[in-house]
Amino acid sequence: MADVSFQQEFLKTHNDYRAKHGTPALELNSELTAAAQTWADHLLATGTLEHSDTKDGENVFTSWSSAPLKLTEAVDSWYEEIKDYNWNSSGFRGNTGHFTQVVWKDSKELGVGVATDGNRVFVVGQYRPAGNMNMPGYFEKNVLPLV
Repeated sequence: MADVSFQQEFLKTHNDYRAKHGTPALELNSELTAAAQTWADHLLATGTLEHSDTKDGENVFTSWSSAPLKLTEAVDSWYEEIKDYNWNSSGFRGNTGHFTQVVWKDSKELGVGVATDGNRVFVVGQYRPAGNMNMPGYFEKNVLPLV
């Protein structure tokens, strides 16, 4: 389960990345956190990495290590997709969808869940309103370049 310090670091890491794009800070939402935790627990129990059926936005992450999870590891890995984002042709791409959700301007709230067996860890981030809306103009309006 994501303890308070993990939740705060998860939120801070998101907001630090969002600030680089001139995007408003997210706020932690307890309802989203509970849903994200439920899904993280499910992923650990099944050993599979997949999205839930939430109507909110969602990023999922897994890693396996005997070392403790670095608190920013999941968010850092999602944000690293920026290197593949095509700023000249905005829109949803499978290899950049985590990044675009992290910085999506219209998302206001965040929830986080973490489940581990001591070696395998699953992290779930949920976002409200959901990002990655693939309608004309939405990516240009919500995925802003670095400032």
